[in-house]
Amino acid sequence: MLRTFHRGRLLLGGVLAVTAALAGQGVGTTPAAAAPAGTLAAAFDSAAERYDVPRDLLVALGYAESRLDMHGGAPSAAGGYGLMHLAHNPQVRTLDEAAELTRLNPLALRTEPAANVLGAAAVLRSYADQAGLVGAARDDVNGWYLPVVRYGGASDPSVARLYGDTVYDLLRAGFDAGSGAAVTARPVAPRRGDLERVAPPGGMGTLSTDYGPAAWAPASTSNYTVASRPGSHPITRIVIHMTQGSYAGSISWFQNPTAKVSAHYTFRSSDGAVTQSVREKDIAWHAGNWTYNTESIGIEHEGYVDNPAWFTDAMYRASAALTRSLATKYGIPKDRAHIIGHVEVPGATHTDPGPNWNWTYYLQLVNGSTGIGSGTVNTEASSLNVRSGPGTGYAVVGSVADGATVGVYCQAIGSTVTGPYGTSAIWDRIGTNRYVSDAFLLTGYDGYIPGVPRC
Repeated sequence: MLRTFHRGRLLLGGVLAVTAALAGQGVGTTPAAAAPAGTLAAAFDSAAERYDVPRDLLVALGYAESRLDMHGGAPSAAGGYGLMHLAHNPQVRTLDEAAELTRLNPLALRTEPAANVLGAAAVLRSYADQAGLVGAARDDVNGWYLPVVRYGGASDPSVARLYGDTVYDLLRAGFDAGSGAAVTARPVAPRRGDLERVAPPGGMGTLSTDYGPAAWAPASTSNYTVASRPGSHPITRIVIHMTQGSYAGSISWFQNPTAKVSAHYTFRSSDGAVTQSVREKDIAWHAGNWTYNTESIGIEHEGYVDNPAWFTDAMYRASAALTRSLATKYGIPKDRAHIIGHVEVPGATHTDPGPNWNWTYYLQLVNGSTGIGSGTVNTEASSLNVRSGPGTGYAVVGSVADGATVGVYCQAIGSTVTGPYGTSAIWDRIGTNRYVSDAFLLTGYDGYIPGVPRC
């Protein structure tokens, strides 16, 4: 039962004013392309104040779900919308609850950043009320753990613990999501209730018997087919996916009996942690093609195809280690004919892992060799700008100090730059979406480095 607080304070007391305020921030009934710079921070401030929800907790929740990306209003694999992942599926109905609590148009809640944040704040406050978190107790962020877990909707206690811990780990570490939506690091001691005695996947809980580094969080038996592979069906391929959602959310979705989807393994973006949901002998429903399902292992990777920030070296390396192990175990050639993307499955309606996935680098790692070169930075100054792509037109995403030694994973052609080592259009990738001009790098070679692939 929804509490009457919201109707008294918001719906009866000022729905017209709220609607007008949101309209002033671009919240209406048609999808918005993106939130203007600064608007997102204002949306969090306003929603937190209106519903008396800790502002940084709200930001951390959104960052854990989406990296604060609206994804053009498209739903996640679990039917979640917007940067706060307001969900509409048979198990989690936070979108519907937000619509009832705020009286905002569901289309606005799905597609407009300010409305999406406001809806999430309303739902969280409702859960806090129902949990008895009242008055001054709401000022202590540590008391919001169970409402946050309820928002995630996980039915399995270990996955629920994983979801809550992910949000509070972000509060502990701090982060800057841009657009003024930053969270300062602080000590946290969340009150987990009964979940304190539950180990999250990857903790001291059950581990995979198929692959040592993996935690075990089984999918619902409604979402895969029990089999006896490779005897009944030879395993000849590995299929690479993106979750189109968060790590904890995707594992939870596989446990939802209405999902009708699963994968054998899922990797986390931040650190390469891995959870197994379907035994390798069984047939996961991941490829959308029964023949390919029966003959393959499906590997999911946390993130969205349109946001390269999720594609970390930690995730690439951890995933490649699993793929290398699987290829060796089942005699699968370590090449692009047998290690494929979901988009390459006949009849596929999905595009993952998308154009941001670096197949060259991944296959290098799978074959047991990074294939990297190295170079010493000579900036003729204190530091050298690192850019998100191979050219001066790309955003600056960091810097490297003069005299530093860096690894070169691959080389690409971009804009022409003049530096200490001549004029060159070659750019060296020194990390995930991190490039420096070869004109500033002493590699021992004039131009391309032997053995280093083209990006």
